[in-house]
Amino acid sequence: MKRRAYIGADIFDDTCLHSGMAILLEGDVFRGIVPKGDIPAGFSQIALKGGTLMPGFVDLQVNGGGGVMFNGQTSTKGLAAIAQAHATTGTRALLPTLITDTAERTRAAVNAVEAAIRQGVSGIIGIHLEGPHLSLARKGAHDPALIRKMGQVDEDFLCDAAQRLPNVMVTVAPESVSPAQIARLDRAGVIVSLGHSDCSFDQAEAAFAAGARCVTHLFNAMSQLGSRAPGLVGAALQAGTVSAGLIADGIHVHPAAMRLALAAKQGPAGIFLVTDAMATAGSDITEFTLNGRRVLRRNGDLRLEDGTLAGADLDFSRALSVMIDKVGIDPARAYAMVTSGPAALLKMRLGAGEFTPGARWNGIWLDDKHRYTPLSGLNPA
Repeated sequence: MKRRAYIGADIFDDTCLHSGMAILLEGDVFRGIVPKGDIPAGFSQIALKGGTLMPGFVDLQVNGGGGVMFNGQTSTKGLAAIAQAHATTGTRALLPTLITDTAERTRAAVNAVEAAIRQGVSGIIGIHLEGPHLSLARKGAHDPALIRKMGQVDEDFLCDAAQRLPNVMVTVAPESVSPAQIARLDRAGVIVSLGHSDCSFDQAEAAFAAGARCVTHLFNAMSQLGSRAPGLVGAALQAGTVSAGLIADGIHVHPAAMRLALAAKQGPAGIFLVTDAMATAGSDITEFTLNGRRVLRRNGDLRLEDGTLAGADLDFSRALSVMIDKVGIDPARAYAMVTSGPAALLKMRLGAGEFTPGARWNGIWLDDKHRYTPLSGLNPA
Protein backbone atom coordinates (compact mmCIF):
# COMPACT_ATOMS: atom_id res chain seq x y z
CA MET A 1 0.00 0.00 0.00
CA LYS A 2 1.44 3.37 -1.05
CA ARG A 3 2.55 5.59 1.81
CA ARG A 4 2.78 9.33 1.16
CA ALA A 5 3.75 12.36 3.21
CA TYR A 6 2.48 15.71 1.93
CA ILE A 7 4.66 18.68 2.86
CA GLY A 8 5.05 22.29 1.77
CA ALA A 9 1.55 23.46 2.74
CA ASP A 10 0.12 24.76 5.98
CA ILE A 11 -2.20 22.29 7.72
CA PHE A 12 -5.53 23.21 9.33
CA ASP A 13 -6.55 20.41 11.69
CA ASP A 14 -10.14 21.72 12.26
CA THR A 15 -9.01 24.04 15.05
CA CYS A 16 -5.52 25.44 14.45
CA LEU A 17 -3.31 26.29 11.50
CA HIS A 18 0.13 24.62 11.54
CA SER A 19 3.30 25.24 9.54
CA GLY A 20 6.26 22.91 9.01
CA MET A 21 4.13 19.78 9.38
CA ALA A 22 3.29 16.81 7.17
CA ILE A 23 0.10 14.89 6.42
CA LEU A 24 0.60 11.11 6.38
CA LEU A 25 -1.55 8.92 4.12
CA GLU A 26 -1.45 5.17 3.70
CA GLY A 27 -3.44 4.41 0.59
CA ASP A 28 -6.59 6.45 1.12
CA VAL A 29 -6.37 6.24 4.94
CA PHE A 30 -5.31 9.21 7.08
CA ARG A 31 -2.51 8.25 9.48
CA GLY A 32 -1.72 11.52 11.19
CA ILE A 33 0.00 14.89 11.25
CA VAL A 34 3.68 15.01 12.23
CA PRO A 35 6.51 17.56 12.15
CA LYS A 36 8.28 17.53 8.80
CA GLY A 37 11.41 16.21 10.49
CA ASP A 38 9.57 13.24 11.99
CA ILE A 39 8.19 11.64 8.83
CA PRO A 40 8.52 7.87 9.32
CA ALA A 41 10.64 5.73 7.05
CA GLY A 42 8.77 4.28 4.11
CA PHE A 43 6.70 7.41 3.36
CA SER A 44 7.50 9.10 0.05
CA GLN A 45 7.49 12.88 0.37
CA ILE A 46 5.34 14.97 -1.97
CA ALA A 47 5.97 18.72 -1.86
CA LEU A 48 3.07 21.08 -2.44
CA LYS A 49 3.57 24.69 -3.52
CA GLY A 50 2.14 26.44 -0.47
CA GLY A 51 -1.56 26.66 0.25
CA THR A 52 -3.39 24.73 2.98
CA LEU A 53 -4.32 21.10 3.61
CA MET A 54 -7.54 20.82 5.61
CA PRO A 55 -10.64 18.68 6.19
CA GLY A 56 -13.15 18.80 3.36
CA PHE A 57 -15.91 21.40 3.47
CA VAL A 58 -19.15 20.73 5.36
CA ASP A 59 -22.29 22.34 3.93
CA LEU A 60 -25.58 22.20 5.83
CA GLN A 61 -27.65 23.95 3.14
CA VAL A 62 -27.41 22.53 -0.38
CA ASN A 63 -30.51 22.91 -2.54
CA GLY A 64 -28.97 21.52 -5.70
CA GLY A 65 -25.95 21.16 -7.96
CA GLY A 66 -24.82 19.74 -11.26
CA GLY A 67 -27.90 21.13 -12.99
CA VAL A 68 -30.21 19.33 -10.53
CA MET A 69 -32.52 20.75 -7.86
CA PHE A 70 -33.35 18.40 -4.98
CA ASN A 71 -36.97 19.59 -5.24
CA GLY A 72 -36.97 18.52 -8.87
CA GLN A 73 -35.23 15.16 -8.47
CA THR A 74 -35.97 13.68 -5.06
CA SER A 75 -34.20 10.43 -5.94
CA THR A 76 -30.90 8.71 -5.27
CA LYS A 77 -29.84 9.58 -8.82
CA GLY A 78 -30.55 13.25 -8.20
CA LEU A 79 -28.72 13.15 -4.86
CA ALA A 80 -25.69 11.48 -6.44
CA ALA A 81 -25.52 14.21 -9.09
CA ILE A 82 -25.77 16.95 -6.46
CA ALA A 83 -23.15 15.36 -4.20
CA GLN A 84 -20.73 14.84 -7.06
CA ALA A 85 -21.11 18.44 -8.22
CA HIS A 86 -20.24 19.69 -4.75
CA ALA A 87 -17.36 17.22 -4.40
CA THR A 88 -15.72 18.99 -7.36
CA THR A 89 -15.71 22.20 -5.29
CA GLY A 90 -14.21 20.61 -2.15
CA THR A 91 -17.34 19.72 -0.17
CA ARG A 92 -17.06 16.31 1.46
CA ALA A 93 -20.19 16.30 3.65
CA LEU A 94 -23.55 17.94 2.98
CA LEU A 95 -27.21 18.08 3.90
CA PRO A 96 -29.31 18.09 0.72
CA THR A 97 -31.95 20.72 1.33
CA LEU A 98 -35.57 20.52 0.26
CA ILE A 99 -37.17 23.93 -0.10
CA THR A 100 -40.86 24.27 0.88
CA ASP A 101 -42.82 21.65 -1.06
CA THR A 102 -45.79 19.31 -0.76
CA ALA A 103 -46.08 16.67 1.96
CA GLU A 104 -45.69 13.99 -0.71
CA ARG A 105 -42.47 15.50 -2.05
CA THR A 106 -41.13 15.91 1.50
CA ARG A 107 -41.73 12.24 2.25
CA ALA A 108 -40.05 11.29 -1.03
CA ALA A 109 -37.04 13.43 -0.10
CA VAL A 110 -36.54 11.66 3.23
CA ASN A 111 -36.92 8.27 1.54
CA ALA A 112 -34.38 9.25 -1.12
CA VAL A 113 -31.81 10.38 1.43
CA GLU A 114 -32.27 7.19 3.44
CA ALA A 115 -31.73 5.12 0.28
CA ALA A 116 -28.72 7.19 -0.78
CA ILE A 117 -27.01 6.69 2.57
CA ARG A 118 -27.79 2.98 2.49
CA GLN A 119 -26.27 2.78 -1.02
CA GLY A 120 -23.16 4.66 0.07
CA VAL A 121 -23.60 7.85 -1.97
CA SER A 122 -20.52 9.80 -0.90
CA GLY A 123 -21.06 13.01 1.03
CA ILE A 124 -24.73 12.62 1.99
CA ILE A 125 -25.01 12.76 5.80
CA GLY A 126 -28.70 13.59 6.31
CA ILE A 127 -31.32 16.09 5.17
CA HIS A 128 -32.29 19.72 5.71
CA LEU A 129 -35.98 20.54 5.29
CA GLU A 130 -36.30 24.29 4.81
CA GLY A 131 -40.04 24.73 5.26
CA PRO A 132 -42.95 24.45 4.74
CA HIS A 133 -43.59 25.70 8.30
CA LEU A 134 -42.44 29.26 7.70
CA SER A 135 -43.81 32.81 7.78
CA LEU A 136 -45.55 34.24 4.75
CA ALA A 137 -44.21 37.65 5.70
CA ARG A 138 -40.64 36.41 5.18
CA LYS A 139 -41.22 33.76 2.50
CA GLY A 140 -38.39 34.88 0.20
CA ALA A 141 -38.37 32.58 -2.83
CA HIS A 142 -40.54 29.93 -1.15
CA ASP A 143 -43.92 29.22 -2.73
CA PRO A 144 -46.54 30.95 -0.52
CA ALA A 145 -49.22 28.45 -1.54
CA LEU A 146 -47.26 25.66 0.18
CA ILE A 147 -46.40 27.42 3.45
CA ARG A 148 -48.45 26.24 6.44
CA LYS A 149 -48.44 25.72 10.20
CA MET A 150 -47.07 22.50 11.63
CA GLY A 151 -49.65 19.87 12.54
CA GLN A 152 -49.39 16.64 14.49
CA VAL A 153 -48.84 14.57 11.36
CA ASP A 154 -45.94 16.83 10.37
CA GLU A 155 -44.40 16.60 13.81
CA ASP A 156 -44.69 12.81 13.90
CA PHE A 157 -43.14 12.57 10.45
CA LEU A 158 -40.10 14.63 11.47
CA CYS A 159 -39.59 12.68 14.68
CA ASP A 160 -39.70 9.45 12.67
CA ALA A 161 -37.24 10.83 10.11
CA ALA A 162 -34.80 11.65 12.92
CA GLN A 163 -34.80 7.96 13.86
CA ARG A 164 -34.15 6.88 10.26
CA LEU A 165 -31.42 9.34 9.26
CA PRO A 166 -28.12 10.37 10.89
CA ASN A 167 -29.06 14.06 10.75
CA VAL A 168 -32.39 15.81 10.22
CA MET A 169 -32.32 19.60 10.22
CA VAL A 170 -35.50 21.64 9.84
CA THR A 171 -35.92 25.36 9.29
CA VAL A 172 -39.12 26.67 10.87
CA ALA A 173 -40.66 29.98 11.90
CA PRO A 174 -41.98 30.48 15.46
CA GLU A 175 -45.15 31.87 13.90
CA SER A 176 -45.89 28.41 12.48
CA VAL A 177 -44.36 26.10 15.10
CA SER A 178 -44.99 26.33 18.85
CA PRO A 179 -42.33 26.09 21.59
CA ALA A 180 -43.91 22.81 22.70
CA GLN A 181 -43.52 21.39 19.19
CA ILE A 182 -39.91 22.59 19.02
CA ALA A 183 -39.21 20.93 22.37
CA ARG A 184 -40.61 17.62 21.19
CA LEU A 185 -38.64 17.79 17.94
CA ASP A 186 -35.45 18.56 19.85
CA ARG A 187 -35.99 15.61 22.19
CA ALA A 188 -36.49 13.37 19.16
CA GLY A 189 -33.09 14.39 17.78
CA VAL A 190 -34.19 16.91 15.15
CA ILE A 191 -31.85 19.89 14.66
CA VAL A 192 -34.27 22.83 14.79
CA SER A 193 -33.27 26.07 13.09
CA LEU A 194 -35.25 29.31 12.90
CA GLY A 195 -35.58 31.11 9.60
CA HIS A 196 -37.94 32.75 7.13
CA SER A 197 -39.54 34.39 10.16
CA ASP A 198 -40.80 37.81 11.15
CA CYS A 199 -40.86 36.80 14.82
CA SER A 200 -40.13 39.14 17.69
CA PHE A 201 -37.05 38.95 19.87
CA ASP A 202 -39.15 37.40 22.65
CA GLN A 203 -40.63 34.77 20.32
CA ALA A 204 -37.15 33.83 19.16
CA GLU A 205 -35.89 33.54 22.72
CA ALA A 206 -38.82 31.28 23.60
CA ALA A 207 -37.99 29.05 20.63
CA PHE A 208 -34.34 28.89 21.66
CA ALA A 209 -35.33 28.01 25.23
CA ALA A 210 -37.51 25.21 23.82
CA GLY A 211 -34.61 23.66 21.91
CA ALA A 212 -33.97 25.52 18.62
CA ARG A 213 -30.18 25.53 18.20
CA CYS A 214 -29.59 27.38 14.95
CA VAL A 215 -30.66 30.24 12.68
CA THR A 216 -30.85 29.77 8.92
CA HIS A 217 -28.96 32.23 6.65
CA LEU A 218 -28.48 35.00 9.21
CA PHE A 219 -29.92 38.41 8.17
CA ASN A 220 -31.80 36.99 5.18
CA ALA A 221 -35.58 36.40 5.35
CA MET A 222 -35.92 37.33 9.02
CA SER A 223 -36.80 40.18 11.37
CA GLN A 224 -33.87 42.56 11.56
CA LEU A 225 -31.94 44.12 14.44
CA GLY A 226 -33.52 47.42 15.48
CA SER A 227 -32.98 49.67 18.48
CA ARG A 228 -36.39 48.90 19.99
CA ALA A 229 -37.09 45.57 18.29
CA PRO A 230 -33.95 43.36 18.14
CA GLY A 231 -35.79 40.73 16.10
CA LEU A 232 -34.47 37.32 15.18
CA VAL A 233 -31.09 38.75 14.17
CA GLY A 234 -30.59 40.28 17.61
CA ALA A 235 -31.77 37.14 19.39
CA ALA A 236 -29.41 34.96 17.35
CA LEU A 237 -26.39 37.14 18.06
CA GLN A 238 -27.13 37.27 21.79
CA ALA A 239 -27.86 33.55 22.32
CA GLY A 240 -24.63 31.76 23.16
CA THR A 241 -26.12 28.31 22.60
CA VAL A 242 -27.39 29.12 19.10
CA SER A 243 -25.36 28.74 15.91
CA ALA A 244 -26.08 30.72 12.75
CA GLY A 245 -25.53 29.91 9.10
CA LEU A 246 -24.28 32.71 6.84
CA ILE A 247 -24.23 33.10 3.05
CA ALA A 248 -20.89 34.81 2.45
CA ASP A 249 -21.15 35.78 -1.20
CA GLY A 250 -21.06 39.53 -0.51
CA ILE A 251 -24.54 39.82 -2.06
CA HIS A 252 -26.85 38.34 0.56
CA VAL A 253 -24.99 40.12 3.37
CA HIS A 254 -22.62 43.09 3.14
CA PRO A 255 -19.06 42.35 4.36
CA ALA A 256 -19.39 45.10 6.97
CA ALA A 257 -22.54 43.45 8.37
CA MET A 258 -20.71 40.11 8.52
CA ARG A 259 -17.83 41.77 10.38
CA LEU A 260 -20.20 43.31 12.91
CA ALA A 261 -22.08 40.02 13.38
CA LEU A 262 -18.87 38.11 14.05
CA ALA A 263 -17.82 40.70 16.61
CA ALA A 264 -21.22 40.65 18.32
CA LYS A 265 -21.95 36.89 18.32
CA GLN A 266 -22.02 35.38 21.79
CA GLY A 267 -20.55 31.89 22.22
CA PRO A 268 -19.74 29.15 22.58
CA ALA A 269 -21.93 28.51 19.52
CA GLY A 270 -20.81 30.53 16.53
CA ILE A 271 -21.43 31.57 12.95
CA PHE A 272 -20.68 29.08 10.18
CA LEU A 273 -20.91 29.31 6.41
CA VAL A 274 -23.40 27.73 4.02
CA THR A 275 -23.54 27.98 0.25
CA ASP A 276 -27.36 27.81 -0.09
CA ALA A 277 -26.34 26.46 -3.50
CA MET A 278 -28.85 25.77 -6.22
CA ALA A 279 -28.76 23.68 -9.41
CA THR A 280 -26.09 25.98 -10.85
CA ALA A 281 -23.35 24.67 -8.50
CA GLY A 282 -20.76 22.75 -10.49
CA SER A 283 -22.66 23.56 -13.68
CA ASP A 284 -22.67 26.16 -16.45
CA ILE A 285 -26.49 26.39 -16.72
CA THR A 286 -27.90 29.92 -16.78
CA GLU A 287 -31.40 29.20 -15.45
CA PHE A 288 -33.53 26.51 -13.80
CA THR A 289 -37.00 26.13 -12.29
CA LEU A 290 -38.09 26.11 -8.63
CA ASN A 291 -41.68 25.05 -7.92
CA GLY A 292 -42.50 25.93 -11.53
CA ARG A 293 -40.89 29.40 -11.42
CA ARG A 294 -37.84 30.45 -13.45
CA VAL A 295 -34.66 31.30 -11.56
CA LEU A 296 -32.13 33.31 -13.56
CA ARG A 297 -28.34 33.23 -13.10
CA ARG A 298 -26.86 36.67 -13.68
CA ASN A 299 -23.67 38.38 -12.48
CA GLY A 300 -22.94 36.00 -9.64
CA ASP A 301 -26.41 35.78 -8.12
CA LEU A 302 -29.69 33.94 -8.62
CA ARG A 303 -33.08 35.61 -8.75
CA LEU A 304 -36.68 34.89 -9.60
CA GLU A 305 -38.02 36.88 -12.51
CA ASP A 306 -39.44 39.44 -10.05
CA GLY A 307 -35.94 40.08 -8.67
CA THR A 308 -36.26 38.05 -5.45
CA LEU A 309 -33.02 36.34 -4.42
CA ALA A 310 -33.38 32.57 -4.85
CA GLY A 311 -30.47 30.80 -3.21
CA ALA A 312 -26.88 31.58 -4.03
CA ASP A 313 -24.46 31.08 -6.92
CA LEU A 314 -21.66 30.24 -4.52
CA ASP A 315 -19.02 27.71 -3.54
CA PHE A 316 -16.89 27.72 -0.41
CA SER A 317 -13.69 28.81 -2.15
CA ARG A 318 -15.40 32.06 -3.11
CA ALA A 319 -16.96 32.36 0.35
CA LEU A 320 -13.55 31.96 1.99
CA SER A 321 -12.13 34.69 -0.23
CA VAL A 322 -14.92 37.02 0.86
CA MET A 323 -14.41 36.21 4.55
CA ILE A 324 -10.61 36.52 4.48
CA ASP A 325 -10.05 39.25 1.90
CA LYS A 326 -13.15 41.45 2.39
CA VAL A 327 -14.43 40.76 5.90
CA GLY A 328 -10.84 40.51 7.11
CA ILE A 329 -10.91 37.54 9.46
CA ASP A 330 -8.00 35.22 10.20
CA PRO A 331 -7.75 32.26 7.77
CA ALA A 332 -7.94 29.71 10.59
CA ARG A 333 -11.22 31.20 11.76
CA ALA A 334 -12.59 31.15 8.22
CA TYR A 335 -11.53 27.53 7.71
CA ALA A 336 -13.31 26.52 10.92
CA MET A 337 -16.48 28.17 9.59
CA VAL A 338 -16.60 25.64 6.72
CA THR A 339 -15.45 22.55 8.64
CA SER A 340 -15.66 22.09 12.42
CA GLY A 341 -18.15 24.95 12.86
CA PRO A 342 -21.03 23.41 10.88
CA ALA A 343 -20.04 19.88 11.91
CA ALA A 344 -20.45 20.78 15.58
CA LEU A 345 -24.17 21.30 14.98
CA LEU A 346 -24.73 17.80 13.66
CA LYS A 347 -26.39 15.03 15.66
CA MET A 348 -23.99 12.51 14.08
CA ARG A 349 -20.77 14.00 12.79
CA LEU A 350 -19.68 10.91 10.81
CA GLY A 351 -16.13 12.25 10.49
CA ALA A 352 -17.26 15.47 8.82
CA GLY A 353 -15.04 18.51 9.22
CA GLU A 354 -12.18 16.74 11.01
CA PHE A 355 -9.23 14.40 10.48
CA THR A 356 -9.67 10.97 12.06
CA PRO A 357 -6.61 8.68 12.24
CA GLY A 358 -7.45 5.33 10.70
CA ALA A 359 -10.40 6.68 8.75
CA ARG A 360 -10.68 7.34 5.02
CA TRP A 361 -8.99 10.58 4.00
CA ASN A 362 -11.56 13.33 3.58
CA GLY A 363 -9.19 16.26 3.21
CA ILE A 364 -8.61 18.82 0.49
CA TRP A 365 -5.94 21.26 -0.63
CA LEU A 366 -6.51 25.00 -1.10
CA ASP A 367 -4.02 27.13 -2.98
CA ASP A 368 -2.73 30.47 -1.69
CA LYS A 369 -5.89 32.20 -2.97
CA HIS A 370 -8.14 29.79 -0.99
CA ARG A 371 -9.20 27.99 -4.17
CA TYR A 372 -9.92 24.26 -4.03
CA THR A 373 -7.60 22.37 -6.34
CA PRO A 374 -7.84 18.59 -6.93
CA LEU A 375 -4.54 16.76 -6.68
CA SER A 376 -3.98 13.30 -8.09
CA GLY A 377 -3.76 10.81 -5.25
CA LEU A 378 -4.97 13.36 -2.69
CA ASN A 379 -8.48 14.45 -3.65
CA PRO A 380 -11.05 11.90 -4.88
CA ALA A 381 -12.87 14.52 -6.98
